[in-house]
Amino acid sequence: MRRLIRFSYRNKDLPPFSCEFGRGRRRRVLDLPLIAWLTVIWVLLWSGLHWANVLTGAVVAVAVCLAFPLPQVDLGLRLHPWGMLRLGGFLLYDMYTSGVRVTRQIFGDRPHRAAVIAVPLRCRSDLMLTATAVAVSNVPGGSVVEVRRATATLFLHVLDADRPAELDAARRSVWRLEELTVRAFGTRDEIARVAVAPPTAPHTGGQPGDQGEDA
Repeated sequence: MRRLIRFSYRNKDLPPFSCEFGRGRRRRVLDLPLIAWLTVIWVLLWSGLHWANVLTGAVVAVAVCLAFPLPQVDLGLRLHPWGMLRLGGFLLYDMYTSGVRVTRQIFGDRPHRAAVIAVPLRCRSDLMLTATAVAVSNVPGGSVVEVRRATATLFLHVLDADRPAELDAARRSVWRLEELTVRAFGTRDEIARVAVAPPTAPHTGGQPGDQGEDA
């Protein structure tokens, strides 16, 4: 049985959360999350959660996947539980502190100067670039206005850009979120990329519409 069925945690060449049947031309790779989702759809169609419906749905899902195999696509997604906990904790903390800072800016008497800054990232994969942009957009005080895929660069609109130190802090926050996101969902090569120092970025910022802004 071990020779006929192999799971991804024993075979690193397989996509995550998958199993392999057979060898050679009869080799089939089953995506376990896809089978689980097809089983859920089957149970919903029958409008009843019974063990017979679940078992029948799983058999039908496996049969469909074996009869109509999909091409193997590795999205580059890896799940690291400790990294996911660290990312979730940092996001909660950053949302709270950023919310307090934005509230002070709104009710403060001193006007603040906004700017658009360019933040080059270390990982160039589409998945990590998108995940980092989503994580940055969820934090108050800054929003991603453009993602440049060719250079893996985020263009971030920040509310507080009165001093160069504020711009540096915004860039460091993005790089910190990138590192935590990659350590939660990235591959080994991507984790090695975020372990090095961030790339250099220009230290200028401007008001939206100025000639000297980073965007």
